[in-house]
Amino acid sequence: MNLTNEDHKVLTDLNNKHVKKIILEVAELCKPDKISILTGSSKSLNYIRNKSIESNEEFPLKLDNHTCHFDNYYDQARDKFNTKYLIDENIKLNKNTNHINRTQGLKEVYSHLENSMKGKEMFVKFYTLGPKNSEFSIPALQITDSPYVIHSEDMLYRQGYTEFKDLKSKQDFFYFLHSSGKLKNNVSNEIDKRRVYIDLKENSVYSVNTQYAGNSLGLKKLAFRLAIKKANQENWLAEHMFISAVQDENKNKTYFAGAFPSGCGKTSTAMIPGLKIVGDDLAYLKNLNGNMRAVNVEKGIFGIIKGINSKNNSIIYNALTSPNEVIFSNVLINNGNPYWLGMDKPKPKKGINFSGKWYKGKTDKKGNKIPFAHENARFTLKIKDVKNCDENYNSKDGVPIKGIIFGGRDSDTSVPVAETFSWNHGVFYGAILESETTAATLGESAKRKHNPMALLDFLSVPIDEYIKNYINFGNQLKNTPKIFTVNYFLKDNQTKKFLNDIEDKKVWLLWMEGRVNNKYKAIKTPVGYIPKYKDLKKLFDIHLKKVYKKEDYLNQFSIRIQKNLDKLNRIEKIYLNMFDLPLEKTFLELTGLPIEFLEQLKQQRKLLESIKNDYKKKVISPDKFMNK
Repeated sequence: MNLTNEDHKVLTDLNNKHVKKIILEVAELCKPDKISILTGSSKSLNYIRNKSIESNEEFPLKLDNHTCHFDNYYDQARDKFNTKYLIDENIKLNKNTNHINRTQGLKEVYSHLENSMKGKEMFVKFYTLGPKNSEFSIPALQITDSPYVIHSEDMLYRQGYTEFKDLKSKQDFFYFLHSSGKLKNNVSNEIDKRRVYIDLKENSVYSVNTQYAGNSLGLKKLAFRLAIKKANQENWLAEHMFISAVQDENKNKTYFAGAFPSGCGKTSTAMIPGLKIVGDDLAYLKNLNGNMRAVNVEKGIFGIIKGINSKNNSIIYNALTSPNEVIFSNVLINNGNPYWLGMDKPKPKKGINFSGKWYKGKTDKKGNKIPFAHENARFTLKIKDVKNCDENYNSKDGVPIKGIIFGGRDSDTSVPVAETFSWNHGVFYGAILESETTAATLGESAKRKHNPMALLDFLSVPIDEYIKNYINFGNQLKNTPKIFTVNYFLKDNQTKKFLNDIEDKKVWLLWMEGRVNNKYKAIKTPVGYIPKYKDLKKLFDIHLKKVYKKEDYLNQFSIRIQKNLDKLNRIEKIYLNMFDLPLEKTFLELTGLPIEFLEQLKQQRKLLESIKNDYKKKVISPDKFMNK
């Protein structure tokens, strides 16, 4: 290997034959001109930041510590089609999960990686997923020819060279190999050969001919897939969840974790003013002495920047406009300043963006107008630079979780907030989570996408095994968190206007905090416990200075019996289809789903049909349940 004496010593000091073997094999395959072994020292961190700029993968902006990165015009999101699991014939996954024979897939991706680093420098970096020196930690080895990838991961994850030293000769780590491939104008040029292959057998991921972070940063959603499998084997949970703390009037904190599909309010919930944030995206949940505790897998945020402005997202906006270290990607740059969709500043008529030199009215090869910034433009920053960062965000023991939130999106079915009856009932609601898309054409019905626990795209184990582990995990806790459901998108049936204001979610969250801490009684309905009007009225007055009308309460919290029954019928068919069973079959036992899930399905339907028969109505006011 082409190593300096210093790098050779860094590698030798690890005393790990598995790491050395991987580096030797990658060097032989990818043929880099130079190899740098990086320890995470301040010297190596500065080296990577400078390399990112020298290589033109990033360029500095007007504000100190701000840089911008552009991806290929056609490399702007996760490549779902070419992201595949490498599996042997005996491995079971969900129907329609993208996969390829392991031997065939390795041969293919190696052919794309061969000689991919000629003329380039190969960077080797050590990280931990989760806090350092923690029961939650998973060591992770990243190899790439992209300094942008390493710079991003340096901001998002904890350094792990010392943890790798502690491994000694063990192979208990995740491993990621990435190459941007051939470059043209500093971006990946062979997007047709983009491949992201996940090897569940060896806990490794291969990524090539791509620079977009969702495809190239191994430690993010690619590592998440490996962690889900590991968690399922070891009886803990790897989840697509934010972690935040709600503070009461005495500054006592109650920690919540929440899973929301994209577009359902996850980030806005995590960033509600008054909350303290531990993490916004990925969480590991474990049973420590009978209590659920959680850590943020990351120490930074890689977020969608669209819509962030000084009014609606002031916390993030302030962080993005301060001289903290920030990487912008695929925004517009004009005179050294970044511009993105939805910011409250006049947009320039020209600049540089992901398409090159941009001007108003510019079109691509197909005649499509190119926006000044991409819909999926992103930012990367450190959580410690956000003013509401929780002081325990880096705790090696995690934080105690007292409530879990599953947030869906529908316009006509679910109440704004409800508490489920039990852990199993809550898991059932997480497993039937749906998000509704806006209809593209007038007259069309909005489409609902089933997304259990908001991680369907990342499931690396069969859904029935995942749900079974979720149920078992919670039932082994001494102090089981309450589980809540939220829906911020309920609409008036006639006007089609939202029944909730954007800021109302703060009240729903404060009610959840009150329920966890036994401050409020609730009304039992077929779909769970809902708030009493008097409690919400008080919360609206104190925290939002708003008059909460009884009429609004009745519209929001009426139980839409038929719509909920329709949802159960829809979900049953979805699960039957996931297991490739005939739709005329009605026995979900055939799927292998745990009996606890099936019991919840039957009980939920029984409760709804009983109430429907009692009242002979499709929609029932919450007042009707007061004395039940």
